[in-house]
Amino acid sequence: MKILIHPTYFPSVSHYAAMLQADEIHLEMEDNFQKQTNRNRMYIYSPNGVQLLNIPVKHRKGEHQKYKEIEIAPYTDWQKMHFKSLEAAYRSSPFFEYYEDEFLPIFEKKHKFLMDLNLQIHEIISACLQVKLPFISTDEYHKVVAEDIKDFRQLANGKKDAHILQPYPQVFEEKHGFLNNLSVLDLLFNEGPHSKDYLLKQKIE
Repeated sequence: MKILIHPTYFPSVSHYAAMLQADEIHLEMEDNFQKQTNRNRMYIYSPNGVQLLNIPVKHRKGEHQKYKEIEIAPYTDWQKMHFKSLEAAYRSSPFFEYYEDEFLPIFEKKHKFLMDLNLQIHEIISACLQVKLPFISTDEYHKVVAEDIKDFRQLANGKKDAHILQPYPQVFEEKHGFLNNLSVLDLLFNEGPHSKDYLLKQKIE
């Protein structure tokens, strides 16, 4: 199966399940940036339930911007705030310390472009899952894709992603129950090396 999908900020579990189950991955590089999507946000399981972590970006008023041209807003402490939130959420999880050093570069290096950050995240998570996920970058935008390609671009918009995933243990599930389809970090920190097998078993359509 060939798929077309967006690079996003620490993608959802369904997003990674789709990529692991694909034979060929095409990453959408030519679309316009859309606000309030996972391109610059992720959802984690905090002590108080679902928590949104959002990367501030620079916008030009009154005109569309290509996703690949979106710059991260400078002079903000989003990296420090996001890492503190991850620590509060997952420091007590079984595998946070196991992966912590792998993710630190995301919260230390200053990227200019959001796309570059998300591509680095793709590399890091693939390494943590111990899989190779090579991709083909699109060079032209198509609203409708070829018949032999499954269009998963809607997975970048959490509101349009209706996948119900199999429960797995989560740190605060005794307080809030199982929270479905958070960032793949939630899966990694809770399931560790078992994450790959879990992703391959999910039904993604």
